[in-house]
Amino acid sequence: MNPLYGADGGQANPIGAFLPLILIFVIFYFLLFYPQQKRQKEHQRLVASLKKGDNVITSSGIHGTIAAVKDRTVSLIISEGVKIEVDKDHIVTVKGRK
Repeated sequence: MNPLYGADGGQANPIGAFLPLILIFVIFYFLLFYPQQKRQKEHQRLVASLKKGDNVITSSGIHGTIAAVKDRTVSLIISEGVKIEVDKDHIVTVKGRK
């Protein structure tokens, strides 16, 4: 029997072994992480553009009109004579602007 019969043909390319893993990472980035970053940037623009008189909806479903804008919070009028203070990050939708 030939002693070279069971011998390896040589080392496989190490990059070729990692290629499927790299492809999976790239696919996950474009399917999961990139859209999330895009939504986060859109929300930051929405929060930065808030101004008095905007009709908004909070993440808890409260509808109101912005009475005052502060650094981290906004004052919402949710009913006649009822004001609440809400963190800007919890404003999810602007329904209309004055």
